[in-house]
Parts: sequence; C-alpha cells; structure tokens
Amino acid sequence: MFVILGATGHVGSATARTLLEQGEAVTVVTRDAEKAGNLRALGAEVAVADVHDIATIRDVFRLGRRLFLLNPPAAPDTDTDCVEKETVRHLLAALDGSGLEKVVAESTYGAQAGDHLGDLNTLHELEQGLGAQPIPHSVIRAAYYMSSWDMMAASARESGTLPTMFPADLRIPMVAPADLGRVAARLLVEPARHTGIRFVEGPERYSSTDVAHAFASALGKPVNPLVTPRSQWESTYRQLGFSEPAAKSYARMTGVSVDGNFEMPDNPIRGTITLQAYVDALCSKL
Repeated sequence: MFVILGATGHVGSATARTLLEQGEAVTVVTRDAEKAGNLRALGAEVAVADVHDIATIRDVFRLGRRLFLLNPPAAPDTDTDCVEKETVRHLLAALDGSGLEKVVAESTYGAQAGDHLGDLNTLHELEQGLGAQPIPHSVIRAAYYMSSWDMMAASARESGTLPTMFPADLRIPMVAPADLGRVAARLLVEPARHTGIRFVEGPERYSSTDVAHAFASALGKPVNPLVTPRSQWESTYRQLGFSEPAAKSYARMTGVSVDGNFEMPDNPIRGTITLQAYVDALCSKL
C-alpha cells in the first residue's frame, strides 16, 4: 500500500493516478473526502486526517509501506512560514513509529537555509528533518510548477496580458505536475536502498515571454508579459490577499529565483511535457 499526502493537489493527484494506473494499492490523505471522489472512483482508499493531528497522521502512515510526503501550503492570509514550519514538525513527528519502509518527499529547486524565504527554507527544514531520521528516503527537488501559471489564464484570455514578477526573458526551470507524479511514482516503487536527491524539470527552460507566447498560441490572440518591478513585489502580494509576513516571504523567495541564488543541476531528470502542451491542455478547459 502506498500512502499519498496532498493527493487532491496537482502533484499528489498525479502521483496517485500513476500508481493506480500501474495496479498499485493507494490510500490518499485529505482533509475533505469529497475532494478525493475522483481518486476513489479510480480505486483509491480515502483517509481523512489533519496534518496537525500527529497521532491520526501516524495511524494513516501505518496503513502503508511507502509514503509520498508533501508539506501542504498554508493559506496566504496567514504567517505562511510559521504555519508551514509547524506542519513540517508534525509530519516528521508522525514518521516516528510509523513502520514505513521508504519515504519520497516533494521539495523544490532552491531549497536552502534561511528565514522568510517561503517554500525554500521551509522545505529545506523538511529535507534536514528527513535526514535526521532512520527511514530511507528520496527527495524530489521540483522546478517551478507550470501549474503556477494557471491563475493567469483568465488575464491572458480577457486582457491579453500575462502578469509576472520574473524579467520577461529570464529562462528558469519549469515542470508539469504530471511529470513530477510519474517520477514520484517511480521512486516510490524502487527498492528502499535507492535514496538521495533528484532534481526534476521539464524538457527545456522557459521565460515569461515563452509562457505568454504559449497562451497566445492556445488562445489564438496576442498575449504579452506584464512585468511587475521588484519594488512592487511585496505590495502586489498584499493586493492578492497575502498577509504582511507572507508577502515579505514570497517576495524574498521570488528574489532568489530571479537572482539565481540556488543550485542548478547539470543533469536533472527531465519530463516530457512541454510548456506549450501544458498550456494547450489548460486552455482547452476554459
């Protein structure tokens, strides 16, 4: 049995679907059983649990032999760093006594020590915590999710603009969630002795201009990037509903991405889904 955290999100659901397609037994963990109805229909068991309830989460972990571990994102109107660090501590505590034989954890490019760096320092703490416990584990450091552009589809369609905080021609690693799900599923079924960090990105690197062009092609209309200057990053996040500490944290995380202050692998695992294919599929549902 494979236990999947974050199974109603992009990457968790892709991981669960891949395993189910391979005929594996899967339990998906969610706070709302209704949101997992599509995975239940595919044959998954559904466990309802809150990551803040360590005892219940540990009991769910005991249902399986292997775990896909994803730290859930905090609501942006909270102090996201504090909330996500707390869930990391709870998840690591739940591993103790779980009986699991292997863990595959989702992390990110740029994971690093620090404060108020959004996912970067939070997931670094997750990586460090996994390294301090005895269960064999693999870590997926994922590139920038192509799904992060989903929320810009309406703007591209309605106004022909693609809001972005990245310089228009800055190429960064990006990856489709489905590719991450396939890699996660493969790591989960590999022997427990296969451990370590795996960097995963798409077939090539892309800029915000490339993303705009992909939307233009999918929508059949001109779309241009609209760059938010660095001096307005925090205020823009605040306008989007982020709390003051969350806005500061996300702005600093954006700065790390723009400045390139993180490890870039020479030979990452490369997915097959191109940016254009991802955007085409997204826009077909609009």
